[in-house]
Amino acid sequence: MNSLFAAAQEVQDFMQKRGWRFCFIGGMALLRWGAPRTTQDVDVSVFTGFGNEESYVRDLLARFTPRIQDAAAFARDSRVVLVKASNGVPVDLALGAVPFEQEAVRRATPFEFAPGISLVTCSAEDLIVLKAFAARDQDWADVERIAARQRGRLDWGFIEGQLRPLCEAKEAPDIMDHLAEVRRKAE
Repeated sequence: MNSLFAAAQEVQDFMQKRGWRFCFIGGMALLRWGAPRTTQDVDVSVFTGFGNEESYVRDLLARFTPRIQDAAAFARDSRVVLVKASNGVPVDLALGAVPFEQEAVRRATPFEFAPGISLVTCSAEDLIVLKAFAARDQDWADVERIAARQRGRLDWGFIEGQLRPLCEAKEAPDIMDHLAEVRRKAE
């Protein structure tokens, strides 16, 4: 089994045993919805809400090896827990709390990447929202890959409806303009 898939399965098993709400985002979800690209880590969104983060962080750091000094303080400040799976693969766990993150986790579905490897990933639309909101060059390249591969199957109205309030909160209206250009090229 590929080391990334093994790490993802380990994390998924841990969270499912606790009944946590989560989904894979980033490279794992991109494998499902976009085009494969090199990735060195596993990205997960686990919905904690506001005020419950400490117990999640404590459990994660008790089970997985932290990648940085004072990982608990970093998690409190950044809402990201940086650990590694037992095989050494880096795992970034985003602590979700806003309604979009809650709904993205609720909409997530399992996908069988290979026999015996089924992982819960976010939807293609939610992945586009996450990538566009991050708005780094690599994220935009990923959005273009998803849009090309999912041509004719994406709910662009839903994507725009989810992304617009996030961009307003971030005070980054240019993200919506960039997304419109990606959509135009994809259609």
